[in-house]
Amino acid sequence: MFKYQTFCILWLHLHFCTERSSVVKEGDVRLTGSKLAFGGRVEIYHAGQWGTICDDGWDLNEAHVVCRQLKFARAKSVLTGENYDRASGPIWMDDMECKGTERYLHACTFKGWGITDCSHKEDVGVQCDPGGNNVLLLSSTLDHSIALSDDLGELFDNESFCDLTIIAQNSAAQDQEAETLQTTDSTTLCAHKVMLAHVHAFNITKDTQNITVQVVPNCIPHFPSFIRYLYTRKIEVPFSSVQCLHWLASQFGEEQLMRDTSLLFSQVIPDDSTFETPVSLHEYALETNDFVLQENCVRYLVWNFQNFTTSSVWTQISDGLLSALLLRSDLVVPDELFVLKAVENWILNNVHTSLDTQVKLLSLVRFPIEQLTTQMMSNFSLYSTHKNVFNDNILKALQFNIQLLTSIKSRAKMLIDDVSYQPRIYTSSLRRSTSVPYHSSSIFLDRRINWAADIFMNQNECSNRGMRCPSLPMASLQSYETNSFPGVVFFNKLLLVCQDKYVFEIQDFKNNMAVISRNATLSTTYPCPDDKNTFIFVVRPVYI
Repeated sequence: MFKYQTFCILWLHLHFCTERSSVVKEGDVRLTGSKLAFGGRVEIYHAGQWGTICDDGWDLNEAHVVCRQLKFARAKSVLTGENYDRASGPIWMDDMECKGTERYLHACTFKGWGITDCSHKEDVGVQCDPGGNNVLLLSSTLDHSIALSDDLGELFDNESFCDLTIIAQNSAAQDQEAETLQTTDSTTLCAHKVMLAHVHAFNITKDTQNITVQVVPNCIPHFPSFIRYLYTRKIEVPFSSVQCLHWLASQFGEEQLMRDTSLLFSQVIPDDSTFETPVSLHEYALETNDFVLQENCVRYLVWNFQNFTTSSVWTQISDGLLSALLLRSDLVVPDELFVLKAVENWILNNVHTSLDTQVKLLSLVRFPIEQLTTQMMSNFSLYSTHKNVFNDNILKALQFNIQLLTSIKSRAKMLIDDVSYQPRIYTSSLRRSTSVPYHSSSIFLDRRINWAADIFMNQNECSNRGMRCPSLPMASLQSYETNSFPGVVFFNKLLLVCQDKYVFEIQDFKNNMAVISRNATLSTTYPCPDDKNTFIFVVRPVYI
């Protein structure tokens, strides 16, 4: 696809205007929607479509990367809250963190493509500094590199002038005698040392003529495609090859391929109602030190914890994975009592678990939130074995429910972010317009607050409620109470449930509004076919 861009530079009363054609490539950036010289809304090209970037976390580090990618000297400022021309595409990036030295914006860390809780009102912009004081630089960059990838792919395919033999051998068969190996146990390629010298795992020198690498059996058929990727930086990735390409990327230090294939796993995780896929992928992610994949698996399990605990694989998970789930504040459950019952069920089905591990797991239950009492605990099978653990936590719950958290922290010198007093996402709190307790603490037992929940599909519905929706569809969760209690704030959540089967997205409410992700407009964390989803509104009071 060709885009024709006009560049007009006005500098010291000199006017230079040139038009050029350029091929838009994955990761390209541009500035649009503003009359500022050298400034505007930042957009990035991904998956064949231009999209914007949320301003959360932006400072000059991110702005410098954008401006330098656009061949400017540096950034002058970050622009937020600007009234740009209306953007209709996706919001591709959120919660960005750049060092300021990256060559390309997509090399910075961010949530993931299309994962955001922002609206287009929060699109970020930058103003770039063209550099120089009184000098007009009439220069341009001609980029014809798109053809280079195809040429290098042809070089690999033809094996022209190849000078390096690579044998990919079945790692499970390396101890067998050579004559017993089957043809499917290895594959041989003729490659070019100059193209692969940067791959440290190959340890190529000027004298190297042959190398042998160990590859797991089922990934040997995908090895040629992986080597071709090292030439071209392009590869077709059918779902059948995702795990092998990810494994090869992890073994040979190709971080970008590893990261991008990690994101593809999220497309298949929800397909398995038995939860065996996310559990096995999490084990695999630990083996390959892939933190992105670990997070994708853990997040799906905590968002769908209630269904997960009824699956056959629940009692088979490791205590390490269970601990990782219990540490999360985005754990979606009816209430904290449900968490305690699930933990007890896991312990009783893993009778060889050490007492220390049992204590560690029980201590991760947030007793204060539920005000779990001695009478309630006596009905649990583990109470007699771990009476001290239960009683210590029951005391903590009692303190929390009869006095302000600030008093407890002051006396006990506790950390402000002690997770024992932080709520999870409790789905029993609110589904439609209703009255709920101001907070779970007994101090607020007689204090209730009214909430009104709405989904707006068009601007007329917004206008009828006296609101303006920056994007559609939008969710609204409003409280009309005027009296607030110092130290308590509401971090409310909107849960998107796909076909009444699994939670595929969770959005924060900002200024009482939440963006509703759609597969066609904003990429969701996990896919939902045909956007057939329902909503759960969660009121989440938090002590600060």
